[in-house]
Amino acid sequence: QVRLMESGGGLVQFGGSLRLSCAASGLPLDNYAIGWFRQAPGKDREGVACISTSEVRPIYGNSVKGRFTISRDNAKNTVYLRMNSLKPEDTAVYYCAATEDYTDYASTYEYDYWGQGTQVTVSS
Repeated sequence: QVRLMESGGGLVQFGGSLRLSCAASGLPLDNYAIGWFRQAPGKDREGVACISTSEVRPIYGNSVKGRFTISRDNAKNTVYLRMNSLKPEDTAVYYCAATEDYTDYASTYEYDYWGQGTQVTVSS
């Protein structure tokens, strides 16, 4: 059974940091590109970052560029999202997702497997 599990969310103050983890079971993540998405109440799910199997040129959404870093540890079958300089507008449920290939990293339709999400709340 394929499972993606996010962890590391929580409540943090403005300017703080968090590191989210996306751990996989039943799925060798080194064969998949991994995307991080987020969804705030009443808003569409937004692509935040994506890392390919080769780790060449991770992609970031404009709203997080320079503050978030995506990385992967294939030995641990885990992908991370390091989030620095957090703002209240970063508050959302964060999801990781896996795809064997993509053309538009921010399109939810590109991804085959999804985690259940982890809540990130940034207080002002």
